[in-house]
Parts: sequence; structure tokens; C-alpha cells
Amino acid sequence: MADTILVVAEQRESKLNRVSFETIAAAQSISRETGWGVEVVLTGSGIASLAQELAQKSVARVYVLEAASLAAYTSDAYVFALKQFIQQKQPKLVLFPHTYQVRDFAPRLALALDRALVSDTIGYKYENGKLLFTRQMFQGKFAADVSFAGDAPWLATIQIGAFRGDQAVAGTAPVEHVAAAETTPRVTPHEVFQEAKQAVDLSQAEVIVAVGRGIKEQKNLALAEELAKTLGGEVAASRPICDNGWLPLERQIGSSGQTVAPKLYFALGISGAIQHIVGMKGSRTIVAVNKDPEAPIFEIADVGVVGNLFEIVPALTEEIKKTKA
Repeated sequence: MADTILVVAEQRESKLNRVSFETIAAAQSISRETGWGVEVVLTGSGIASLAQELAQKSVARVYVLEAASLAAYTSDAYVFALKQFIQQKQPKLVLFPHTYQVRDFAPRLALALDRALVSDTIGYKYENGKLLFTRQMFQGKFAADVSFAGDAPWLATIQIGAFRGDQAVAGTAPVEHVAAAETTPRVTPHEVFQEAKQAVDLSQAEVIVAVGRGIKEQKNLALAEELAKTLGGEVAASRPICDNGWLPLERQIGSSGQTVAPKLYFALGISGAIQHIVGMKGSRTIVAVNKDPEAPIFEIADVGVVGNLFEIVPALTEEIKKTKA
């Protein structure tokens, strides 16, 4: 049997997590260097239509792993089903998107399989027939190349934004339905965390307007909120803003907050400390507004504006409104 890369796609409440396509892009990239095939598995119940979305990518096959116990996410049921499936298919490599859900069950799955898991990787190298994954260390200050010492299957999670989902090669793949063995989970799922008041999964936002110390006062957040509303995006912040209680912790971007990769990221009054940059550097287009021309944020910005954000942001918002009128 040829070596394969198995991508574990993610869905929640019958909606695909778009970072699954980033993981497919990562698998396709590895495949081009190693010659390994790429397959995808989607776990749940009543998810045939979602599998068809995944089948529009250039992969060998999409598996729909279904069971009644998988209708609502529990780590017990996912580990039970995926362990049996992986043992049956024996892929060379198993890739996951580094999401909250994956962080919950992937370590348990690796333990159940008695295999190694390399988490939150930002890239890979294939040298002399050996696959290495790159991880950030010490809040992004260093990067380490990590190899697997044990036998395959190897498991790794891919950081959000490390690869671009829109670069996943399109194609047409067959879909195969697989009945997962039923189990009785030891936990009963209740309300989904993201449904709590004010909670938001910023990794799903296509536009983010983030603010830093340069916003000066809490009342000035209205400028960012109006810009985000005009663009149909979400408001986020660097750590000092959330530490001050001006925005909830769910909206913090960075090494101690969320990692995001929107299509458009506005950094307003954010200097660009490494702890913030590691959480948003995968954004497709970064627009920075800062009065300090030496601010580190300009080193990664696609568009940099040196000036007073209290003058620039309202003017920008009005111009965008005009184009929509």
C-alpha cells in the first residue's frame, strides 16, 4: 500500500471549519515533495454535504466517518472512532488543523495510538528522505525543526495561517462513507463555548480590525468598531487592551490569545511586539497604522500608514462607506 497523508478535517454543528482547507494545502505541499498521496477524513453524523465541499480539492479520497455518537463532539467518541480508522488505514502521516477542538482530542488520540504528536507547526522540511516539522519556541523567539523518532503513523497539527486555504489545489475526489464503531461517551456535551455571550472564534473571521496601546482610551474603541462594522469584520486587540478590560479576553490576538489568518488585518496603534505578531503574521493582507515610523509592525505590513490613527481611521471608514453607497 502506498504511503498516504491523512488530513482530519473539522466540522462543528454541520459547518466546515475553513482552516481544514489550510491543512489540505499543507498536505498537498508535503505530497509534492514526498510523493505520498493525500486523503481526507471528516467525522460526524449527517455530514455528506460537507464531504462534497472537501471533495472539490485535489485529494485521492474523502472518507465520511459517521456514527450517532459522533453527532455532537466529544473527545471520547472522536478518539475511539479515529483510532480504529487510522489503525485500519495505516497512513504515513496524519495532519490536523490546530484548533481548540483538535487541541482537546489529538493528544489523547496520539496516546491511544502510542505515537508521537508534533503540535502547532508552522512549516516543514523534507531533507534526505526525512520529514521535519518546524515549531515556534519561547513565544516565537526561536524556531525548532522537529523529527519523528518512532514508527509511523506520525501526527502533527498545523498552525492557523501557516498555509493558505485558497491555495489548496482544486480537483474532484471520490467520497466513501465509513460506518464508525459506536461507543458511549463518558461525557455529555452541553452548550458550545463559542455560543456564550461575547465569545467569538476569531480564526473564522475574514476581516479583523485590531487595536493596541495607540488607541489610548476605551472610548476610542468606537473608531475601530465602526471600521469593522463597515467592513463586515471583527474587532480584536493586543494584550494590553484586554489586560485593561477594554475588550474581553476572547478578542486577544497573540501568543497568549488567538492565532488568526484573515484575508484582511488592520493593526491600529499596535507597535508589533513578537508576542502579537506570532498570532497574526499569517494574515493575507496586513494594513498597519502607527505614528511611529520605526514600529516593528511595519516590517510585516503589506500597507503601512505613518500617522495619527484618530484622523486616518475615520477618514478611511467614510471612504469605504462611499464605495458601498
